[in-house]
Amino acid sequence: MPGENLSRDEARERADLLSVDGYEVALDLRSAVGEADGDAPRTFRSVTTIRFRCAEPGAATFADLIAPSVTSVILNGLDLDPAAVFDGSRIALEDLLAENELTVDAQCAYSRTGEGMHRFVDPEDGEVYLYTQYEPADARRVFANFEQPDLKAPYRFEVTAPEGWTVRSNGEGVLTDGTWRFAETKPISTYITAVLAGPYHEVTDSYRRTFEDGTVLEIPLAALCRKGLARYFDTEDVFLVTKQGLDFFHDHFDYPYPFGKYDQAFVPEYNLGAMENPGLVTFREEYIFRGRVTSASYERRANVILHEMAHMWFGDLVTMTWWDDLWLKESFADFMGSFSLVEATRFSNGWITFANNRKSWAYRADQLPSTHPVTADIRDLEDAKLNFDGITYAKGASVLKQLVAYVGRDAFLEGARRYFKRHAYGNTQLRDLLAVLEETSGRELAGWSRAWLETAGVNALTPQLTCDAEGRITELAVVQDAAPSHPGLRPHRVAVGLYRRSPSGDLVRYARAETDVDGPRTVVKQLSGAERPELVLVNDDDLTYCKIRFDAGSLDTLRDHLGDLTDPLARALCWSALWNLTRDALMPARDFIGLVFRHAGRESDIGVLQMLHAWARSALTHYAAPAWRAEGALLLAQGALRELRTAEPGSQHQLTWARFFAAVAETEADLQLLRGLLDGTAKIDGLSVDQELRWAFLEPLAAHGQADESVIDAELARDDTASGKRHQVRCLAARPSAAVKAQAWAQVVESDSLSNALVEATIAGFARPGQRELLAPYADKYFEAIERVWTERSIQIGMYVVRGLFPGLQDDRTTLEATDSWLAAHRNAAPALRRLVLESADDLARSLRGQECDAAAAR
Repeated sequence: MPGENLSRDEARERADLLSVDGYEVALDLRSAVGEADGDAPRTFRSVTTIRFRCAEPGAATFADLIAPSVTSVILNGLDLDPAAVFDGSRIALEDLLAENELTVDAQCAYSRTGEGMHRFVDPEDGEVYLYTQYEPADARRVFANFEQPDLKAPYRFEVTAPEGWTVRSNGEGVLTDGTWRFAETKPISTYITAVLAGPYHEVTDSYRRTFEDGTVLEIPLAALCRKGLARYFDTEDVFLVTKQGLDFFHDHFDYPYPFGKYDQAFVPEYNLGAMENPGLVTFREEYIFRGRVTSASYERRANVILHEMAHMWFGDLVTMTWWDDLWLKESFADFMGSFSLVEATRFSNGWITFANNRKSWAYRADQLPSTHPVTADIRDLEDAKLNFDGITYAKGASVLKQLVAYVGRDAFLEGARRYFKRHAYGNTQLRDLLAVLEETSGRELAGWSRAWLETAGVNALTPQLTCDAEGRITELAVVQDAAPSHPGLRPHRVAVGLYRRSPSGDLVRYARAETDVDGPRTVVKQLSGAERPELVLVNDDDLTYCKIRFDAGSLDTLRDHLGDLTDPLARALCWSALWNLTRDALMPARDFIGLVFRHAGRESDIGVLQMLHAWARSALTHYAAPAWRAEGALLLAQGALRELRTAEPGSQHQLTWARFFAAVAETEADLQLLRGLLDGTAKIDGLSVDQELRWAFLEPLAAHGQADESVIDAELARDDTASGKRHQVRCLAARPSAAVKAQAWAQVVESDSLSNALVEATIAGFARPGQRELLAPYADKYFEAIERVWTERSIQIGMYVVRGLFPGLQDDRTTLEATDSWLAAHRNAAPALRRLVLESADDLARSLRGQECDAAAAR
């Protein structure tokens, strides 16, 4: 629809014109069960009344609604002709009064894409589950509204649902005569309103806090999931982390949780990790673990719980005016999630995960041609959808970590407290945050903001070391570089660590200096005269956001002694730096893979180990010279099996190596072992093969043509659940057959019959690195199809298809030229679509540079 993509300028005009006093929304969801009405979309009734004021009586504007049909539109008592005022996404409103009332009665469609009111049918028992997901602008798929974050208002929801269902919304609800009526919310934005309905399993608890003035705060807690997952639902741990988080944020924010109850629902087929709807936070149900997982999975879930909780203040209480300042909630939640994780829970090594995992996402995003400043230029809603990226989340959080080092922890937290009190239930921009931080820190932040928040790109910091004849440092300098595309240099508060081996062979730090690095070269005077180090680690303790480089001596030390580094954060930083060298074609992929198998077996941090496994696979798939791939694949499989057999029986390291071995299994002997582990004829001491691990072992068998459809379907019969169905679909699409690939392509590209979760699973099975020849015919088809797919499908499905089916495995100059030709011929295509293709082209070009570097190492 022409009006579906709201622009920033339109939003500004409407915000200048309108203020919203309140919404009353009545939804009838009884149509979610029973037979559908032919081929028509399954719909539900949505009746919305909006009371709002207009600053210019007589002016015209529009309300937002995406719906198959509208029954009636009443504006200030006047019946409007729906056919005349509704175009499928907007309702034209003319001749407004100073005070207005709009009532819209519509038939809205249930979703299968995870956008709007998502409807899921559980294959295990046939039960129907509903939930809403709106960010950035899909509330208009459920009720008529003014869909922009700065037109906040209180909401009253009423929901009529099938008898016996559990129904939840942002406020407390009461069931009366078959209808749930929910308490009015505080003023909030459209995108964080929420409704959940279905036969959900629910566990309750409560949180109680007594403040210094004697005030008592009691918060009802609830955790919900599908009935089929109830037996796996470890609500004790969910509630433990929830209460620890509430204590932490109350201690540090000095603003009591403002939204009454705190429900957390784990829902099926979720597109995101989670969503911060006040009073009703939604999570992807994969955070309920059906099999054995490592501590890294529990840490990740705890981090997400705390991230969403931080949003109750950063985002829900105080909200960005427009999506330009999305970072005002996401960067803060990402930072506060790790901050609270480390200080309030058992996951005291959370900053290691942040350095190794989250910042890796940021470094990649910041080197794409689509990179942008943390505070971005968001022209419209399509731009906004793509800006939930590594810059807005992880780079922004990294920058905030640097800001804490720059202004001091106390000043930072006091600034947050003033920010909440000053702007509660309002909307803000960058200048509002800087104002309070300047007050509390006494530091001028305009220059800092220009360098860190308003410019793009990542700098590299490299040590330069000279020593005298006695082996003492005469000068240690830090050289700062920038990419030609983003040449600006930044001020960095960094720690520089010096390391050497102890008599026992451990690589330990013996000197450290904190300094301000500014400009192209900074001398670290504090370290002059220190004994010559074996390793110089710039950005020790991970205070700033940068790519770390090494001098030649340090790199030699890491090749032989990386596993001897005793500090886990220092190890994680070195691994991240080595991965960046590989991606930047400064280290051959085969060298990185060799480092992984020389040192990863000694890695104590399970999250770092899992990341190393992912990087090693990526190095082989994308950056290794094609002529070396077969040899590299054998080395990966042999190394993984060796570590699996020597890992401590029953340990999480054994589980991690088992999953990695399955992912890289290559030879007939490898596949025979996987078959034996599945049928019980082979065993590895201490390794329990639960259902999730069975699917992990079955997928490579399917991909190598050793598990046909009957075997995969038999496994589904063992696990006839929603999770099992996703695994089955992925395994089916992974089979090495031209007919299979054609069917998978048709299901995703030519049809919209699959739900979002099954689209994602099909694409994952289709695009197997070991099946490049089978996938070659789809390179041309991709470029022929993507503009149509982008036009016809939802943004979420379009993103899955455009990203997931890009022919990056056809990694040669021909594919890169074809991509460039498409971009040149489609300059007027949707900017968001062009961005996705441009990013994929950049990834491919980077792969080719890496392959050239790796091939040169063989000469």
